[in-house]
Amino acid sequence: MLLIKKYAAIDIGSNAVRLLIANIIEEKGKETRFKKSSLVRVPIRLGADVFLEQHISDFNRDRMLDTMQAFKLLMKTHKVVKYKACATSAMREAVNGKEISELIYKKTKIRIDIIEGEEEAAIIAATDLQSYIDKNKTYLYVDVGGGSTEFTVINNGKSVTSKSFKIGTVRLLNDIVKKETWQELEVWIKQNTSSYEKIDVIGSGGNINKIFKISGKPMGKPLTYFYLTSYYNTLQSYSYEERITELDLNQDRADVIIPATRIYLSSMKWSGAKDIYVPKIGLSDGIIKSIYYDTVSSNTQ
Repeated sequence: MLLIKKYAAIDIGSNAVRLLIANIIEEKGKETRFKKSSLVRVPIRLGADVFLEQHISDFNRDRMLDTMQAFKLLMKTHKVVKYKACATSAMREAVNGKEISELIYKKTKIRIDIIEGEEEAAIIAATDLQSYIDKNKTYLYVDVGGGSTEFTVINNGKSVTSKSFKIGTVRLLNDIVKKETWQELEVWIKQNTSSYEKIDVIGSGGNINKIFKISGKPMGKPLTYFYLTSYYNTLQSYSYEERITELDLNQDRADVIIPATRIYLSSMKWSGAKDIYVPKIGLSDGIIKSIYYDTVSSNTQ
């Protein structure tokens, strides 16, 4: 017997807001499958408000409200039965973040969970990494966001330690990451990876996905430190406008891709990794899995 249900995840990030709708396919005697059905991304860039002014502007509040109303309708038309909305760094740090989430609930009935960095790292780590990793290897999992980056050390298929750092693409673009934060990250990576003989990096986030797609590498094959360094230098040799016209990057990707690449390269350098693997997973995927395995409280349509 075949049973297909639709779940949705709303990821309210510092750079973009995403709605992922997935089919949950249950078949007797077989393992449950999770198949992406639809992904909508709206580049609101809440972090540009919050990391500089500490609050979300009226303009972006209205855009958020419009986006959530659109997501509500999309979930209805897709016949989504369960969903969860999570907000990260920007909403967490905005003085009016709670007020805006209450307004959104009042207008759309979408309840937003403003989660801490550690919880974000745990949800991401809960994604089905098992199908992407070799249990005999050690990895540093790096999920780059607009406001923060989550790091997890994985050894023998298990999460050893996780930490969230306030180093994100939107923060870096606005030059508000302290030198001490970079130093703290370097120390943390070295301390937590130095005891392993060999380590690979797993990268997630829209920017590394884009770089992987551009590379033309087949799924499952890694990008090398050399390739990523070369691409980083190429990006820097173009102006913002040229990155849009010559490199065919979206305007909301053409600026953040440089600081994102810097974070991945720094992670590889400090852990001694020569390769970075790029499975297509992130917070949205983690939310879907968490709803299914009932590890988070979800909402019904």
